Amino acid sequence: MSPSDTAGDKDKSSPPNSVQLPDGPNHLKKYRTLEVISNVIKTVGTAPSGAHTEPWTFVVVKDPNMKHKIWEIIEEEEEINYMKRMGQRWVSDLKKLRTTWIKEYLDTAPVPILIFKQVHDFATNGKKKAHYYNEISISISCGILLAALQNAGLVTVTTTPLNCGPRLRMLLARPHNEKLLMLLPAGYPSKEVTIPNLKRKPLDQIMVIL
Repeated sequence: MSPSDTAGDKDKSSPPNSVQLPDGPNHLKKYRTLEVISNVIKTVGTAPSGAHTEPWTFVVVKDPNMKHKIWEIIEEEEEINYMKRMGQRWVSDLKKLRTTWIKEYLDTAPVPILIFKQVHDFATNGKKKAHYYNEISISISCGILLAALQNAGLVTVTTTPLNCGPRLRMLLARPHNEKLLMLLPAGYPSKEVTIPNLKRKPLDQIMVIL
């Protein structure tokens, strides 16, 4: 993925609040990407949560060195996952998607977003503060995040780095009450981008009307 080459200001045919990027240097395009992602996450912050505890932290990585370290950790752990931890059946099920432990897109995507769930919080007196339904709450916010990124014209791929959470949490200096749930490398699609032609279940297999 790379920032888009879309040019020009928003024209009359553009939907309300749509984003059009001007031509310019890559650093300008990256700034625009960060600007869009900031607005996207502001929207995601309106997601519902158990007892309105808002148990989420979205870490947006713009530093190239930090991004490279994240990529190194994930590929190192993913190689072990594919070779030992996941098992032959899991690896075989992934062959149709052509996924391996090699994930260079994590190093080339303009802005990775790491989503952490807050298992609990702390009150002003230092005692633990419960985050009710934190798993469901953060999952809802991730769904809104994916939809908002797409609506803004960005692309991503869901990445769930197995066994990488503790190392990435330490690298990003996140507190112990946070656990990594998902990573979304975000940016504008390159001209060479391809996606798998996956078939979806028909409506009558996913919806029940009573």
